[in-house]
Order: sequence, then structure tokens, then C-alpha cells
Amino acid sequence: MNPIDDLLPPLPYEEWVETRDTLHLFLQVIGKVRMKAHPKLNHWWHVTLYPDTRGLTTGRIPYRGRSFEIQYDMVDHAVHVTTNDGGNKAFAVPGKSVADFYRALFDALHALNLDVSIVARPYENKSTLPFPDDHAARTYDGEAVTRFWRALCSIASVFETFRSRFVGKQSPVQLYWHSFDLVTTRFSGSAAQLEGGTASDKEAYSHEVISCGFWPGDDTFPHAAFYAYAYPEPDGLNTVSLKPASAQWVDRNGALAVLTYDALREAAAAAETPEAPLLEFLQSVYDGAAEKAVWDVAAFQHKYLP
Repeated sequence: MNPIDDLLPPLPYEEWVETRDTLHLFLQVIGKVRMKAHPKLNHWWHVTLYPDTRGLTTGRIPYRGRSFEIQYDMVDHAVHVTTNDGGNKAFAVPGKSVADFYRALFDALHALNLDVSIVARPYENKSTLPFPDDHAARTYDGEAVTRFWRALCSIASVFETFRSRFVGKQSPVQLYWHSFDLVTTRFSGSAAQLEGGTASDKEAYSHEVISCGFWPGDDTFPHAAFYAYAYPEPDGLNTVSLKPASAQWVDRNGALAVLTYDALREAAAAAETPEAPLLEFLQSVYDGAAEKAVWDVAAFQHKYLP
């Protein structure tokens, strides 16, 4: 076995795409509960999920003097709904349709006296069926889901190291369930209101950012990959030198730095430390984009790191 498989397991898109699609819809159901119940935060940070030691979690959600949490366990493949007054309901995931999953989650919420309602249909997804009406049999490969979670854990750890170098405003390491990507974003502090777009787009892009993420691929780009971009895009961004050498700039409605997951696995296997190539990618994009956008890099640098 390739030793890198423990940290960055293989994620061949074509081998788990049907499970990926199932997981994406299940996470949308959970994510919509958090979006509805959690107090609104800037840049839609109240809607996201977070990697934890078993899978993905909503974190603690305040609720009418109580609080609750939804955890998607990607080791034992179960969903747990817990409350801070001792409530605990769980259900197994494998074998469920989207409608089954939706009903099981809301049965658990109601059993714990958590009255939350959502817009029960997918958001920006190739499936357009409302969740309660999607009774089709769904593929669910538990081993593939566990591999994806293990990759998320390793990637999130590197993202956290990258975050530690920056003292300005930045997002948590968080998974956006609508686009299915794990993201961390740095802000310059300067306003930069998006022209056009939806109200949600304007909320997401109200300030200058340099953002980095990981996503498991989709039908338009069937490869797991890392990406990074700057908004507003400074002139010459796509001329910035990227590391490792396998990273490249592509045009996806603007300049997008891309490093495929397979290329990262190869670079990590050859590196002195497996975390180094991803940190190099993140740092090379930030250094170049911040210079092009004239950020005060020195002011944002953490000066007390060991």
C-alpha cells in the first residue's frame, strides 16, 4: 500500500460519483437545518458544516434557550442529533433514499422537540426533486465515504496550519454544502461590493478576499482538486507563479489556480513532509495574489509563530 493512502486516500471520481451525489444531497438536508436554525452570520458562515473526529458536524446550534447538534458519522455511517439537555436520537444512513433520509432526520428533530422547517428541495444541484419526493434507490458506498472524510480531515489540518500564519479576518475551515467544497478565506478588510448577482452572492462577496478550497469534483470537472482565487481579481493574477509545479491557472469565469488531488498525492508522497506541497500551493497563491492586489502583507503576518 502507498503510505500516502492513510493521509490522502484515493478518490477516483468515476468510482464513487453515485455515492458522492447521494452524500451531497444528504448533507444539503442537514445544512439547510443549520441555515434555518442558526443566527445569521456574515458571508453565510452560519450555513456551513465542519470536519470532526467522526465525520461532519453542524457544531452547536442555539435553539430557544437550548442547543442542538447534528453529526454525520462517516465511520459508522449514522446521523446523531443531540441536545444540551441530554437528548439523543440517531439513525443509520446506508440503504436510505433521499426521502427516507429527510424523514428520518426530521423525525429525530421532532422527537427532541426541535421545530425546524426548511425549503425541502436541493439547491443548485443536478437533482431538482423535493427531498420528500425523492424515493429513488441511492448508491451508498460506506468505504468511499470514509475515505472522503479521511481526506477532509487531512486537508482541514493543513488549512488550519495555513490559517495560523494570518492575523487578519479569515473564515473558519468549513464545508459549504451547496457547492460541496471545503473552504478557508482570508480578507483584506476592504469593502468590494459585487455588482450584479443574487442577494446571497452580494452577501458572500462584499469584501476583498483570497479564498482557497477543496472539492471532490463534479460532472463538469470529474476530478477531486484544490483551487484558489482572488476577488476582486487583480490584474495579472494568472501570471503568478504557483507551487508545486503541477499546479496551474485555468479560466473558470476568471483566473482559478488548480491543483488536482491526484497531483497533490504524488507530490506529497515525494516530499520530505506530506503536508508541504499543499501548504506551498496555498502560500504561493496567497503571496502572489496579495502582491497583485496590494494587500498589507506584513501587517497580516503572524509574528509569534514558533
